[in-house]
Amino acid sequence: MAETKMNVTLLAHTQVTHNYRQVLDNLAFEQRIEPTDGQAVALTAIRTCYSANNPTEIVAKEGAKYFGAQATDGEGGTDADRLFRHIVRSGHTSTLEHLSFTFAIEGVSRALLAQLTRHRVGFSFSVQSQRYVKLGSDDKSGGFDYVRPEKIGENEVPDYQWFDDGKWINYKAYEVFESFMREAQSTYDKLRKAGVPAEDARAVLPNATATNLVMTANLRALLDFYEKRRPGNGAQHEITQLAEELRKAVVEAEPWTDQFFAQV
Repeated sequence: MAETKMNVTLLAHTQVTHNYRQVLDNLAFEQRIEPTDGQAVALTAIRTCYSANNPTEIVAKEGAKYFGAQATDGEGGTDADRLFRHIVRSGHTSTLEHLSFTFAIEGVSRALLAQLTRHRVGFSFSVQSQRYVKLGSDDKSGGFDYVRPEKIGENEVPDYQWFDDGKWINYKAYEVFESFMREAQSTYDKLRKAGVPAEDARAVLPNATATNLVMTANLRALLDFYEKRRPGNGAQHEITQLAEELRKAVVEAEPWTDQFFAQV
């Protein structure tokens, strides 16, 4: 049993197929233009709604126009960036649902999980089970790990003291918290030794218990999530931290998306 920290890793994101890769390679060779896979898929989806060209023809026939010309709205980037901005501002963001991202999310609390899974549209979750993963001190897990909330720190707890060197000293909030984590682990262990199955013994595990999950979400859903859970918007610290980690991972894979996270 130990305090743990969040870790977010991007496992996969939208990539074009081998056949469609040839279209992008031709664009790069002939026009010296190299959009990301996500940009190519986004342009294909958006222009399909407005173009007489077939979806399979859009990047080949329109790629140079959008990815090779400067934006005409004075906000920088290419004309594809202008188009993407227009789509987001007009609310036609269903076209961004074709871009998906899969994350490994490790070391987050069950409290965060309860908040995260309220975001259902455009999200898929596979979560570490407390029924099948046994969390006893003598199990392979070595006991449950936990996440300490940011505000449980050095603040003193009134009327909860110990006597040392002739004076009473108040316990710190984090000491009370950690004491309860040990007690919860001890209680879980006792129930398991009494023959209580893990699926029932887990009833004593706290919201701070750490868990792992794999999550897939499309770009539209991620932008909506970030708007609600971003730092400075009143959400709890742990989930704002997750929102930032997700944003950074998406922007690293598809840099053109950064402007849309910045706008929410």
